[in-house]
Amino acid sequence: MAHGLRPVGLDFTETAPLRLVFAAHAAAAPGEVYRALAAEVEAWPQWFRAVTWARPVEREGRAGREVLLRGGGRFLETVIAAEPVTRYAYRTDETNAPGLRALLEDWLLIPTGSGTIVRWTVAVDAPAPVRLALGLARPGLGHAFRGAVRSLDRRLAEARRRAG
Repeated sequence: MAHGLRPVGLDFTETAPLRLVFAAHAAAAPGEVYRALAAEVEAWPQWFRAVTWARPVEREGRAGREVLLRGGGRFLETVIAAEPVTRYAYRTDETNAPGLRALLEDWLLIPTGSGTIVRWTVAVDAPAPVRLALGLARPGLGHAFRGAVRSLDRRLAEARRRAG
C-alpha cells in the first residue's frame, strides 16, 4: 500500500539521517546527460536496469515523475531542482516502499575535460532498521548506478554517431 512521505528540500542532501553518495564518469557532455535525466524520463528503463517504467507527471503545478522499479517499488516524485546542465533533483511524495519517511535524489553533473562526473546522492529519513538495510545495500546500489551511467554513456554515444 502506498503512503505519503514528508516533503523535503534540497538542503535535505546535507541533513538527512542517511546519505548515500555515488559518482561515475561519463564521456558525454553535461548537457547530454542532463537531457537524458530530465527531458527523456520515459527512456530511463533503457539505460537504468533497476527502472522498469517511468513517465513524467505534473504534481500540484510542478514537474514530477512516476517510476516503477524491479521488485515492484513505485515512486511518485516532485522535481525540486531542474538546472540545465548542472543538476536534477526530485523528492518522493508517495511510495509503496515500507519504512521511508523522506527520500530525495540529487543528480549533480560536474563538467570535466573528458566529459562529466555524475554524482548521485540519495538522502533518506527512515527508522534505524531501514537505514541499516539501505546502508548494507550501498555496494549493490553503487554497482547499479555505475552500470546505469555506463549504459547511458553508450546510449548517448550511439545517438551522437547516428546524428553525426
